Amino acid sequence: MSTNNTSIVGLGSMGYGMAQSLLRAGHGVQGFDIDPDTTARFATEGGQSEAQSDAAARCDCLVVVVLNGAQTESVLFGDGGWAAQLEQGATVIACATVAPEFAKDMEARCNELGLHYLDAPISGGAAKAALGKLSIMASGTPAAFDGAAPALDAMAETVFRLGDAAGAGSAIKAVNQLLAGVHIAAMAEALTFGMTQGVSPDKFVEVISQCAGTSWMLENRAPHIVDGDYSPKSSVDIWPKDLGIVLDIAKSAKFGAPLTAAALQQFLAASGSGLGGEDDSAVAKVYARNAGLTLPGDA
Repeated sequence: MSTNNTSIVGLGSMGYGMAQSLLRAGHGVQGFDIDPDTTARFATEGGQSEAQSDAAARCDCLVVVVLNGAQTESVLFGDGGWAAQLEQGATVIACATVAPEFAKDMEARCNELGLHYLDAPISGGAAKAALGKLSIMASGTPAAFDGAAPALDAMAETVFRLGDAAGAGSAIKAVNQLLAGVHIAAMAEALTFGMTQGVSPDKFVEVISQCAGTSWMLENRAPHIVDGDYSPKSSVDIWPKDLGIVLDIAKSAKFGAPLTAAALQQFLAASGSGLGGEDDSAVAKVYARNAGLTLPGDA
């Protein structure tokens, strides 16, 4: 496996694990985050510690793992943005869930500066990020894939090559997020519906996870409810953003997406109830509250 000098911006639950995977693969890695304590902690684990300008000057590949399009644009083209500091020929791997048109715009602006841009949204969660076993839905030029290859090898178990221009990766990520968000909301609805019929959450997980109604999201998220553990592996507030992107794309395509819209309303209700920072399985609390149910761990 070849290695290079890699900088990663965004050391959240996904980005931190990705940075660790890059280190484990032998890359020289500089991590950056808005939280200086997180940046410092990564440095103690083997990350390089230097100013952004110095890191950019010798950076072969910049991995951007932030929340949304606005943050991606700020990292690349805002005040002190990386794009103007990277050497020509460097590669940008952009991992946020964004609209396809946004990804195309970022690619064009990077190309104007002699940079390669890979539209590379990610899937798999924090645990797989830490193991270097993400799925990455990528699209970009052959040169962008070549420049990104060492980092992709370290971070991903599966890389889907979806086209030779940005946009295709973000399009299929939107499809994935439609299903993932709907599945989480459906899991919460089914689990709490079962409670009205005397089916306990632990029995729900035991039985349904082995029946045709299961899904990866059910098997991953329902145990959080059983344990009463809503520490955010993936927070409620991610879904108003991601499902909002899905609906924006659907609107531009004149495509009706009523299941997405219904799931979005449940996540908005959860966020509006003060649950936005909790694990996204906490959307079950909306159903429980409305039905007068008591979930595990609640008094």
